[in-house]
Parts: sequence; C-alpha cells; structure tokens
Amino acid sequence: MSQLWSRREWISIAATGVAMASGLLAAGHTAHAQNVNARNASAPKRTPNVLFIAVDDLRPTLGCYGDKIVKSPNIDKLAASGTLFQRAYCQQAVCSPSRNSLLSGLRPDSIKIYDLATNIRTALPNVVTLPQHFKAQGYRSERLGKIFHTTNGNHDDPLSWSEPQPVVALPDVIAPHIKQQILSQPEVAQPGNASPPQVKKGPPFGAPEVADDALPDGKIASQAIASLGANKNRPFFLAVGFHKPHLPFVAPRKYWDLYDRAQFKPHPLRNPPLGAPGYAGNGIGELRQYRGIPKKGPIPDEQAVQLIHGYHAAISYMDAQVGRVLDELDRLGLRDNTIVVLWGDHGWQLGEHGKWCKHNNYEAATHSPLLVRAPGVGAPGQQTNALTEFVDIYPSLCELAGLPQPQGLEGTSFVPLLRDPKRAWKQAAFSQWPQKIPDRGDGMGYAMRTDRYRFIEWTVPGTDFSEVELYDYQTDPAETVNIATQPQHAKLVAELKALLRAGPRAALPPRQPGAASKVGAWRAMPLRHSATPQRPAPCGGRRKAL
Repeated sequence: MSQLWSRREWISIAATGVAMASGLLAAGHTAHAQNVNARNASAPKRTPNVLFIAVDDLRPTLGCYGDKIVKSPNIDKLAASGTLFQRAYCQQAVCSPSRNSLLSGLRPDSIKIYDLATNIRTALPNVVTLPQHFKAQGYRSERLGKIFHTTNGNHDDPLSWSEPQPVVALPDVIAPHIKQQILSQPEVAQPGNASPPQVKKGPPFGAPEVADDALPDGKIASQAIASLGANKNRPFFLAVGFHKPHLPFVAPRKYWDLYDRAQFKPHPLRNPPLGAPGYAGNGIGELRQYRGIPKKGPIPDEQAVQLIHGYHAAISYMDAQVGRVLDELDRLGLRDNTIVVLWGDHGWQLGEHGKWCKHNNYEAATHSPLLVRAPGVGAPGQQTNALTEFVDIYPSLCELAGLPQPQGLEGTSFVPLLRDPKRAWKQAAFSQWPQKIPDRGDGMGYAMRTDRYRFIEWTVPGTDFSEVELYDYQTDPAETVNIATQPQHAKLVAELKALLRAGPRAALPPRQPGAASKVGAWRAMPLRHSATPQRPAPCGGRRKAL
C-alpha cells in the first residue's frame, strides 16, 4: 500500500535528526522526587539495565488504571513504584505493525508494515531496532517469549539479540494432556461447541488444573528469572514477552477462581457508532477461528460472559508471572539500577460496538497500558494524562540509559513527563488502520486522538475519496455517534482535518521556556535507518486544546 500523506507530511517526523522539544528538570516536583534526583546526581554513574516487558492484547483492564474487578496486584505494585501513562496509544491496532513500529521507532507508513506477515528486515533491511541499538552500545540483548511477531509466516530478528533466540512457547503450544483436560470441561464440551470444518483452532478459553509453569507464560517467567541471575553482573536489555491475555484465554484454574462469573455482564453498547462508515469497525474474524464461536452474527450473551471472565483470568495469570520476574529483580539487588517498562501492544475490545479483538481505529483498540519505572527519575506512584505514543518508547529508553539516539526516530522522548507529569505535551496521538473500502479499493484510516476528540479520515491512494469520523469524549465517551456530518461541527472538522494532515510533527510538545535544545537522547548518531527522510512540517508554538 502506498504512503498516503507524503504531500501533507503525515510522516514528517525528524528523519533528519532534528531535535524534538523536551525540558530539563521542571519546577513542581515533589520533595521526594527532588531528593531522589539529588542523590542520583551525586552517586557514581552506573550503566542501567533495561527490563522490557511486552504483553499481548492488553487493554487497560488493570487495578492501577481504575478497574474495580480485575486482580492485578503485581502490575499495580509496579505502577505504585513508577509512572503510569493514562493515555498511551499504539500506532496500529494489531500485533506485528504495532510491535515493529515500537521496536524501530518509526511509524507504520515509514516501515510499510500493515500486516502480520511482513518481516521488519524485508521492509527495512538496515533498520536499527531498539534492542539492536542497546546491543551495539555494549548491552547483553536477550529475548524471551513474544517480542517481534513470529507467526503468520513471520519470524524473529536475529540482529536484535546477542545470541540466536529460539522461538518457543507460542500461544497455542499447550501439552496434549492439558488440551484434553480443557476439552473435557463442561463449559467447553457443550453441545453446539463442536468445531465446524472451517474452524482453525480449539476452544477460545480454558481453565486446566495445572501449575503456572505448565503453560507458556509461566515457562517464560522462569526463563526470565534464570536470565536475570545469569546476567546480573553486566548491563542487560532483557525483553520478556508474555502471551496472555491473547486468545485463547487459557489460564490455570486458580486464576479463574479469583472471580465470580456473576460479576461480568455483556457490554451494553453493541452497535457500531451511529453514522460511522460501515467498514470502519472491521469484523471479529480472529475470534471466529475458535471452536464454538458463531460463524456469523453477534456473540451470545452467555458466551460473551465466558470470554470476559476468561480475559480477566488470563490477565491475572500474566500478572502473577510479571510479579515473579519483578520479585527476582528485587531479590538480586538490581531494582535500583534497572529501568522497567511494561506495555501492551494494543488494546482489545470486549464487546464494545458489538466488536471483539482489535483491528480498528477506535479507543478500545488503540489505547493500551504503559508503565515506566526509572530509578532516580520522578516520584513513585505518579500518573500523567499526557497523550503519548508507543513510537516514543525508543527515544525515551535511549535518554534514560544515557545512550546516543539513532537519527530518524519518529517519536518524542517522554522523559520530561517523568520529571513533570503535568507539563504541556503533545496535542495529539496518531494511529492508522488499513481497510478495504467498498467500491473504492484498498484504503487507510488515519486516526488522531486529541485531549477531547477522536478524528478519523478514510482515504484511498490515487483518488480524492475522503470520509471522516468525529467523536467528542466530553459528551460521548463511548463513541456512540459520529458527529462529523453535523453542520454545527463543520468548523471543528476543518480544524481537526488540518491538524491530522499536518502530521505528528505539527502536534509536538511546546518547548519549555529555558529548556535546552538537546532533547531525548539527544546526541544524534549516524546509524542507518532505512526510512526515507521526510521534509519536516512546520511546528508552531502553543495552540488551543482540541
């Protein structure tokens, strides 16, 4: 698919290495943060480790994000010791494009990856990935579990790791005796749950009576614990990728038993937004591949409740594994010299708009957790409402580790937010979704999330086709009505369309008065990124909030 916004500079992020705006230590820190930073400044400098935790299909259904039902004590504990980003957004709501964007520091239109099968080296042979960059700076770079997308004909990136990393513990790799136990469970073995010939996979959920290590994420946590011990005396970049809560929602029975199924209800809003294009919400084909899911039509209420219960159980199982790894980090005395970042690769719909999974531009699909604990930077337990993007993680880790930043990264280091969570920040976060548009062909929907609005424009390359969506979270937080065609919003639509077409660079944070110009890691390095340099779009000063 061709790049759609080159003439409007959709991807006009500093491929030329122009520094982005940040700030030095800002006023308004708590006394605790000031003391921590003062001690850190006087202490001997050590090379910080990085524990990089990726979680598949994780929406912000966590206690630390305000969910009252889910049991996630270990991630909540991490949030209490670091910084929680309330509004972090992926750049495309599906595994491979989202992960490749984050790991390359480039947006989907720069890497030209919109599907699951295209490998990062096919798209950009000379790209310097985030773990590869740390490896080049002397770190031991290691992957355990899912970091790059390695199914659907795709494969890992050996250049990113210090040693070849076997791809094991895929989501569907469950021992035969455990599969048989799942299949014999009453709720799975119901009449009507027989697999029709077109069904590719087994049940969408299961609650086997097994130990944590009997399933893939438990094995991954054990491997991570071993790796921490083996590498405790040298700088490491340890990437740990947990599969759950990705389908199928299989977790040991004890995690299902944390919940009373009566707590769960089907989502009350089951229709697409009124006035939205029919193609915008996409289908639920991923879920329909599993045994017992209707081939067409809505998910029955009873099954919806089972799926929601399973999603929560899978989160609690994954959370326990995160806790095991973080506990070992503490036991080894590595906490005070290890940057921890935990992120979900995109959101997930649990019946919102009548949809399941991801694969669209709406809030539930693009919004995902992001938590960062950086020793000596910021106050523990702080939160920020600033709009942030996953493409920002690469330059942020460079700055936190004191490493030079490769030229051409398209994100903005959020380290200033760790120091001052309430400072002025980006005017918008950007996502996109490729979609066939009836009678038009292959299109792309570009989405922009501002403080108040979500604006989406659908286009088809080589044509003048344009269709827009606009949602006002102040009056319609559930995105129930597309107000873009209402005459009273014509001026607002024009303003948002102009900001969207100006591209991410036009939405950069304002520079703080007196801030230094070196921002983000900010010793640009001539490492080769294969993205074609883009002419920077003009970036003005402060603009009114949208």
